[in-house]
Amino acid sequence: MNIRFWGVRGSIASPLTNAALEAKITKAVQLGVEAGLTSDWQIPEFIRNLPCHLRQTAGGDTACVEIQAGDNLLILDAGTGIRRLGSHLVQMCGRNAIEAHILLTHTHWDHISGIPFFVPGFDPNNKLIIYGPSPEVRDRVKNQQKPEYFPVPLAPAFRFVQLKEQEEFRIGDVRIETLLLNHPGNSYAYRITHNNKTVVYATDSEYKDLSAKALKPFTDFFDGADLLIYDAQFTFLESIEKEDWGHSNALIGVDMALLSHVKKLAFIHHDPTYDDKKLWDMLETANEYLHIHWPDAELQLYLAVEDMNMTI
Repeated sequence: MNIRFWGVRGSIASPLTNAALEAKITKAVQLGVEAGLTSDWQIPEFIRNLPCHLRQTAGGDTACVEIQAGDNLLILDAGTGIRRLGSHLVQMCGRNAIEAHILLTHTHWDHISGIPFFVPGFDPNNKLIIYGPSPEVRDRVKNQQKPEYFPVPLAPAFRFVQLKEQEEFRIGDVRIETLLLNHPGNSYAYRITHNNKTVVYATDSEYKDLSAKALKPFTDFFDGADLLIYDAQFTFLESIEKEDWGHSNALIGVDMALLSHVKKLAFIHHDPTYDDKKLWDMLETANEYLHIHWPDAELQLYLAVEDMNMTI
């Protein structure tokens, strides 16, 4: 399976500001002066060696992850990141019809607000199926495009499948399972298996009771995943301060991934107020935590950033 991240923020889109961009450039130039750059040919290597938070940005679009599983195109959530994905699909497919299966974890705005801007939806020849366990998922998605909220009605290419809670189903040769998570208004995780490879997408969940018994339904669902995409919206301290907000942190994610024998763990749903420096610091802290407490663990940690590609 090939995985590409198109939107990784939570709550609301948060584009890079001019002030933040200027700060990045200023720091990079200062480091260039300290490094004694004198020629253009030195610049590419210098940039490659810059800290991640200076040479990259996690991005500002909200949740959207593309999975290509054989001939099946799956899209996890339809936050603002799905707009760019739609443009990409139109460019790649040309006049050929597009078939895509959009799996919604829930219908909070940061997970559905990109649907009105998903260009493939306006071509009735395309087959775009939206799945969701949330009650009346079609009405929830359609209602955000009422005239008083948005001037264009729901595009004609969308169809809907109402899932039952804990339902297991198939899309082609892909097996998909669902699990109810701990989030205000409910949210659902997806376990996606194809050719003996498994991706679990578990965003928007909080784990207050960390006993083995309380975590067992989740660790069983995550068990053996090649990749776990996990909600780590807050720092550890802030997740305590914001109890009942329905989000987790990277350190609990490491614990759960190890209990579940997960191979790769990607942190997603970044808080809109966190800048790139803070996000990469969170990843560094999680790696330190892992290496101090489980130095022999083979778990690999990643910070989900826009346009990041992974293959499992």
